[in-house]
Amino acid sequence: MSDEPKGDRLLEHEYDGIQEYDNPMPRWWIWIFWATIVFAALYWLNLPGIGSGKGRLAAYEQEMSQAEAKYGARAPAPGSGPSDAELIAFAQDPAKRAQGRTVYETHCTPCHRADGGGIIGPNLTDDFWVHGGRPTQILHTLNVGVLDKGMPAWGATVLKPDDVAAVTAYVMSLRGTNPPAPKGPEGVKEEGEAAEAGKD
Repeated sequence: MSDEPKGDRLLEHEYDGIQEYDNPMPRWWIWIFWATIVFAALYWLNLPGIGSGKGRLAAYEQEMSQAEAKYGARAPAPGSGPSDAELIAFAQDPAKRAQGRTVYETHCTPCHRADGGGIIGPNLTDDFWVHGGRPTQILHTLNVGVLDKGMPAWGATVLKPDDVAAVTAYVMSLRGTNPPAPKGPEGVKEEGEAAEAGKD
C-alpha cells in the first residue's frame, strides 16, 4: 500500500534530495475564495440585495438621515448660516448668550478655560484670532473644527446649528473681559465692528 497522500502528486523537481508534493487546496476553499471576489464586485456596484437594504449607498444615506434626526443637520456650507449682523445681534441678546454659555461650559472649557483665557486652545478674550475673528469666521471654525489642533467639528454631528450660533454669540461676548493670567496673543489682531461685537 502506498504512503502517498490521496489526491496529492509528487512533483518532478528535486532540491537537495528532497521532492515535494503538490498539495492542492480543498475544492470547497477555492469556491469560497471565488465567491468572496464575486460578492465584493457586486457590493462595489451597489446592487440591492447584496448586503442589507437597498444597497450600500442607500444604507449610508439612511444612516446619515438618522444621524441628522438625532443630532441636527450636518455642518452648513460657508455663507449658508447666520450673517455677521445676525450673530452680532445674537451676542447682544442675553437669552442667546445664556444658551451659548451652557454649550461653552459643556464642550469648550477644557481647552479655552471657563473664562475664555485659553489653555490648549487660544485666548478668546483678546482681539487676536488664529482663524479669523469675524462672527461668521468664528461660526465656521466651530462648525468645521481645527482637526490638526485637536478641535472637533462641533457642527458636523455633535451640536445643532442653533447651539453653534449661540456659542458663537457667547464667544463674541468674551472679548475684552480680561480674565486673570490669560494665554498670550495668537494669530492676527481683529479690529473694527467685529472686535466690539458682544461687548456690553
